[in-house]
Amino acid sequence: MSHLPLEGRRALVTGASRGIGRAIALGLAEAGADVAVLSRGGPALDAVAAEVKERGRHGVAITCDVTDPDQIDEAVAASVDALGGLDIAVNNAGGFAWSGPFLDLTAKDWEYTRALNLDATVRLLQRVGAHLTAQGSGAVLNVVSIAGLGGAPRLAYYAACKAAIISLTKGLAVEWAEAGVRVNALAPGWIDTKLTSGFTAHDQIRLGLQDEVPQSRWGVPEDVADAAVFLCGDGARMATGAVLVLDGGLTAQLSKVARDLLPLGRAAA
Repeated sequence: MSHLPLEGRRALVTGASRGIGRAIALGLAEAGADVAVLSRGGPALDAVAAEVKERGRHGVAITCDVTDPDQIDEAVAASVDALGGLDIAVNNAGGFAWSGPFLDLTAKDWEYTRALNLDATVRLLQRVGAHLTAQGSGAVLNVVSIAGLGGAPRLAYYAACKAAIISLTKGLAVEWAEAGVRVNALAPGWIDTKLTSGFTAHDQIRLGLQDEVPQSRWGVPEDVADAAVFLCGDGARMATGAVLVLDGGLTAQLSKVARDLLPLGRAAA
């Protein structure tokens, strides 16, 4: 008898060809789920599907540019058909095209970032939500960012998209609770991926950002994957509308200056 927490579940993961998406897809497979992996395609996506199969699960690679609504519709239908149904959906695809002063933001950069992060999530939630609510069970996980929990200078427009998804997560958790569908979010902090390679490539920047983290380390994609497996499984059956922060304590503290310079001892009466 298998003791895998996701044995027999069928999952869909967007942005699955690399980084956090790849780690989540493989984590779900190791926990017993069959997985449809979605991205814009190519050898990297096929390799992830093959890695799912190496773990003894059914893995299928589905080409999907999530900025194209029609491709999302087709990919969800293809995933359901290939897996024989759907129990888990992970909205991971996202990113930003540019960082800098908000006043320098172009309409093109805004439209692309909104389409990739927010519009794609809304479209996919509508498609998978219709399936999951109809069957009366399921788990949805939206990968956001700690940027969506507060201000993010030079990435304010990206943070706004993530904040909107957090709000959407909470609203749908209430709407779909009666139908037996849970909706949660993961908010990673600094994770070492291709998206953050512009920061990690420079020692001064990488170490400076790391120094702000109480755990004094950058996260790795597997840190997010382990949390995703938990939230998608029955161990989190009472969790819905939750935002699990994975940032090594970064958002739980005062600024580094305050942390290091506030005097120790009892305050004056």
